[in-house]
Amino acid sequence: MRVAVIGGGPGGLYAAALLKRLDPRRDITVWERNAPDDTFGFGVVLSDETLGGIEHADPAVYRALQDEFVRWDDIDIVHRGRTLTSGGHGFAALGRRRLLEILHERCASLGVRLRFRTEAPPAAELAASYDLVVAADGVHSLTRAAHADVFAPRITTHRCRYIWLAADFAFDAFRFEIAETEHGVMQLHGYPFARPSPDHHPPTRPSAPQNPSGASTVIVEMREEVWRAAGLDECDEQQSAERCAKVFADALGGRPLRGNSSTWIAFRTVVNDRWAHGNTVLLGDAAHTAHFSIGSGTKLAVEDALALAACIEEQPTLPEALAAYESERRPVVESTQRAAAASLRWFEELGTYLDQPPRQFAFNLLTRSRRVTHDNLRLRDRAFTDSVEEDFGCPPGTPPMFTPFRLRGLTLRNRVVVSPMDMYSAEDGVPGDFHLVHLGARALGGAGLVMTEMVCVSADGRITPGCAGLYTDEQAAAWRRITDFVHTRSPGTAIGVQLGHSGRKGSTRLMWEGIDQPLPDGNWPLVAASPLPYHPGVNQVPHQLDRAGLTAIREQFATAAGRAAHSGFDLLELHCAHGYLLSGFLSPLTNRRTDGYGGSLGARLRFPLEVFDTVRAVWPDDRPMTVRISATDWAPGGTTAQDAVEIARAFAAHGADAIDVSTGQVVPDERPEYGRSYQTPYADRIRNTLRVPVVAVGAISSWDDVNSLLLAGRADLCALARPHLYDPHWTLHAAADQDYTGEAAPWPPPYRAGSRKPPTGRTDAPKPRLTLPSS
Repeated sequence: MRVAVIGGGPGGLYAAALLKRLDPRRDITVWERNAPDDTFGFGVVLSDETLGGIEHADPAVYRALQDEFVRWDDIDIVHRGRTLTSGGHGFAALGRRRLLEILHERCASLGVRLRFRTEAPPAAELAASYDLVVAADGVHSLTRAAHADVFAPRITTHRCRYIWLAADFAFDAFRFEIAETEHGVMQLHGYPFARPSPDHHPPTRPSAPQNPSGASTVIVEMREEVWRAAGLDECDEQQSAERCAKVFADALGGRPLRGNSSTWIAFRTVVNDRWAHGNTVLLGDAAHTAHFSIGSGTKLAVEDALALAACIEEQPTLPEALAAYESERRPVVESTQRAAAASLRWFEELGTYLDQPPRQFAFNLLTRSRRVTHDNLRLRDRAFTDSVEEDFGCPPGTPPMFTPFRLRGLTLRNRVVVSPMDMYSAEDGVPGDFHLVHLGARALGGAGLVMTEMVCVSADGRITPGCAGLYTDEQAAAWRRITDFVHTRSPGTAIGVQLGHSGRKGSTRLMWEGIDQPLPDGNWPLVAASPLPYHPGVNQVPHQLDRAGLTAIREQFATAAGRAAHSGFDLLELHCAHGYLLSGFLSPLTNRRTDGYGGSLGARLRFPLEVFDTVRAVWPDDRPMTVRISATDWAPGGTTAQDAVEIARAFAAHGADAIDVSTGQVVPDERPEYGRSYQTPYADRIRNTLRVPVVAVGAISSWDDVNSLLLAGRADLCALARPHLYDPHWTLHAAADQDYTGEAAPWPPPYRAGSRKPPTGRTDAPKPRLTLPSS
């Protein structure tokens, strides 16, 4: 096999070394346009997981790396002059130049040809004379650009500017420092990558090191508007280093910063639909990028190299090997990119968190990517986590999710909400035995608040014939039966009703018969903000509501709210999300009106706010009222995150007690960024921008996620849907898993005998009694 590697970064070099080591007969050439000692940036951080893979695949490289690593456990977070330290994190770093030297030496010893200061021929040309072309040519990959029609890259440029610099001393921890300047917020990310000399004795922490020995990477980052306001867009490398050293003089102990062809850049996230084209394959930053704030660029590239070499060894043909490589790596990369995106956005919105209490701010920063969680951090540094819980107000032995929360006259005994879930099981809008058992079981399961499905305000406002309603007295009586059960059999559990109107998404089949598909017969007329069908050519064109229609629907909401109050509900939520009627007014994709109810965001808000005010006027004053919104349409031209803040601001100003923050389902061609807790950043932004209570929702699947979101100040309540379908007693089991037995999660008396997990078969083997010495 003849192998051409385009790019002499860590990923390309390591791929070449592995492929040659696995089969010395391979003819491998690496092209690198720079000189051997040219490199950009300074330190490289590798995880224990990556190092384990290197150790297994190439012990010689691993031993060389081990001799160079700087290791440390602590993260220091400096917040308004106060340093908070969290330990137990376990980092390893070395200089990028030294890493390249080790890989150069390994490639040379194995017989890999290294062509420095030489531009590689185009990938298409190489592909004609080599069996395999590895394109490791970085974020600005010419290979990717030349074959964009096949790789289908999507490149997103983000809102911050940053610069890689270095300090000639070693930090003794990973350091995050925030500077609130006259121009805006700036942040420093710093970590050591070269040890102090053996005779150097660092001073007692937390003071800055005083001996200029060792070396540290220093990244300075800020929003683009701050960068421009500070005049840094007009500074050269030396001027930028001097300005940054002045801003962060305390962190640096007055020492200077230096560059290495350093420029201010905006991070670009690279995603490709395909990684292989014939016998050419993308690797590292050419295939994908992950924001530096989770330190994964070099890690991903090295892991790509490991996987590519392994797949070539394991698979019988090259096409099968490249397919297996992508199949193995893509889920890992996508998970990392989701974490990196969460971290990146956190730093973009850093200014919204600065007023948090210091420990909460530090916890928020540490858990920003959602990879480090409350429970994980507790294992690393119990004392730190305990202090954050104490500031949050957790009584001793009480997890954050089991602290109470008050909304108007209602106190919820814990922070868990059973999210609204359409059951499509009503008859003529009347909830029956199924609803009694479904909602009753979840109420017995320990949640603080159980929400109904969307309850429709009219027969024509139903989504399907199986949707529940509150437009008749018979329906109200049936709901009263359910609320009485909850209040009697599960005292302390609150039950809320979600009122809504289907709008253009109505008159469809039951979900399991064909979601969003029109009924085969018996369809009813639809109304909406504008005459736009949900699926053009499939769903019917709705009638655009005129003034009389708007008035009639406001009254339907008010009448339903009055029935809800008499039915005994503790909380009412107005459904303004997911493309239903009120959501259809809010989104510019579904509201094309030219009257006073369309156009600007303020005009699009007009009717939903009128409905809110009408409902609030009849809903009892001591009972809370919330609003569910779609904080993004996941589609170009739709509702943006900033629009969502303004929508939430408007409802809060009209008296909403909390905003239930969901996303999407507004247009059928949406492209959601699915992943664990993927919708929670929108709730986070609203809460920390407006200081209004929020309910977070969206793939929150574990009690650890709930505790993390609450403790970080990203949410006040957490709504879970599918976990409660899987386990109606999800909250009680979460309490048992955390050894919590307090009053926020009481087992119903008939169920107390089941409050301990049943024993299972023995899984532990007897431990050996003797250890014999090896011969």
